[in-house]
Amino acid sequence: MSARLQSYSIACFGEALWDILPRGIFLGGAPLNVACHLSRLGVHAVPVTAVGRDFLGEEACRRIEAWGITTDFISRHRGKPTGTVRAMLDPRGVARYEIADRVAWDQIAIPRELRRMRAPGAIVYGSLALRHTTNRLALMDLLAAWPDTLRVLDLNLRAPFDRGLGVRFPLRHAQLVKLNDEELGRMIGASVTTQRQIEKAARLFAAKYRTARICVTAGERGAGLLWAGTWVWEDGRPVNVRDTVGSGDAFLAAFLAGHFARRETPQEALASACRLGEFVAGRDGATPPYRVDARGRPSDTPEPK
Repeated sequence: MSARLQSYSIACFGEALWDILPRGIFLGGAPLNVACHLSRLGVHAVPVTAVGRDFLGEEACRRIEAWGITTDFISRHRGKPTGTVRAMLDPRGVARYEIADRVAWDQIAIPRELRRMRAPGAIVYGSLALRHTTNRLALMDLLAAWPDTLRVLDLNLRAPFDRGLGVRFPLRHAQLVKLNDEELGRMIGASVTTQRQIEKAARLFAAKYRTARICVTAGERGAGLLWAGTWVWEDGRPVNVRDTVGSGDAFLAAFLAGHFARRETPQEALASACRLGEFVAGRDGATPPYRVDARGRPSDTPEPK
């Protein structure tokens, strides 16, 4: 593993939960998925989340430790259960979600040791975890402690938590936003289908929310990137989709690892992100086992016993 990659750390703030899929139950939550993929890609990831003091919470922490990721900043709540999401797949493998509310990750604690640690290069946070006031205050605490850390928003519009302050608040603080084409269309109130429409919508979004860096995923079509006024596009490649759960999280992790840790150009990092997102979409669950080569390209590997 490259020492250069390990020297770049990324904090991942937000939900830790179990995805209940037709093929089984899988540990997930967008920020936790990003942390897992970052670690697989050789970047030091620090999840900041919460689980219950129940079987699912203990098993979540055991698996995170097995990934080689610290659980030092994962709160354990006695009074709230570990989060769950029931995902229903359509014939194309695209998921829709029923998300349990008022669970452990709705009350993420920020210990003093976390605020005092060396500031990470970036902090990834999702809008879903900011649906309640407690976590918005907790995130503000971290942003104040780490003023020079890049703020990366994974916009995650999941009904009924897809409007209001839980969406406006994270956008107000973001320096890099990742979202999909459907979410982009909803945010600007326009049809977004073609590459040209996606670019136009991304520029409108950037102007409206004063964000100069935007990643837009568009499923099998590929992904676009608006980077300080320059637009680049990467075509998607064919994949036999198993389910799309976590593919966007893998995309984001690969982009961050590629551009900020491996020093790839934005275009190169976008291509790396698409390849890992496609790889994960072709496997079960959000964090399937895989290895990567020196350039961050994934290949299958058996799950360790």
